[in-house]
Amino acid sequence: MSDKTDKSLIRCVVAGATGVMGRNLVQAILQHPRCVLTAALVRSSSPYIGTDIGHIMNGQDVGILCSDDIIEACLHTDAIIDFTHADYSVSLAEMAAQARLVHIIGTTGFSPSQHNFLTTASRHARIVQSANMSLGINLLQYLAEIVTDTLDDTFDIEIIEAHHNQKKDSPSGTALMLGQAIAKTRNIDLNTHAEFTRCGTQTQRQKGYIGFSAIRGGNIVGEHEVCFLGPKEHIKISHHAQDRTLFTDGAIHALLWALSQDPGLYSMQDVLKKSSHNTC
Repeated sequence: MSDKTDKSLIRCVVAGATGVMGRNLVQAILQHPRCVLTAALVRSSSPYIGTDIGHIMNGQDVGILCSDDIIEACLHTDAIIDFTHADYSVSLAEMAAQARLVHIIGTTGFSPSQHNFLTTASRHARIVQSANMSLGINLLQYLAEIVTDTLDDTFDIEIIEAHHNQKKDSPSGTALMLGQAIAKTRNIDLNTHAEFTRCGTQTQRQKGYIGFSAIRGGNIVGEHEVCFLGPKEHIKISHHAQDRTLFTDGAIHALLWALSQDPGLYSMQDVLKKSSHNTC
């Protein structure tokens, strides 16, 4: 068990604790001077239920057993950090609202009705939800919005993303997040102005559309580039992730920021624009 017993510490639950991001988050919390791990949540079918999360990670027990008991976990915490899946995140948001917790969500793939539920839950919980917790990616989005707002429609916009060969979705949630921000700035609907596939002989670019390209290979953590392609000049803004812990850093940054906020549904853009003192 951690010897961090100061009651001023931030008590944290990690959902999906045995996954890649979950393990990174557990490690970050165990090492953070202001945080203490109070629960490691896993799915009900997990073979790790009842096993010490530290033993799973590196063989050294930390006194926190993996559990699927959401209610019990939320009784003794200040915050939930959640990189799981949409259905589970919605269940966690319900509990966060009931217990008036901070809920940091790195999950993607929410349906409109699920997103509406997060909005409802945020009346009582402080929720930060983003498809990508990287501070750099969110700065990229901010810069892309500025460039989009500055240029006219003679500039075509393409979003190129690359990830490791085991990634299941395409385009990435981050690429779609960037596309949504750009579409909003251009006052268009991404659902009707996105080009995801070009194959065949009649593939001329449609004016005003946002194009997406995906690369899959090797162990690429994540690369995103937004291209503004005009008749006389090209502008490209890119971000290359070198280590998955940068997403963990962003989640902890969002957690520290959200603790001092009123209930509401926030994005990492809010964290970047309004944060003036909380740091990882």
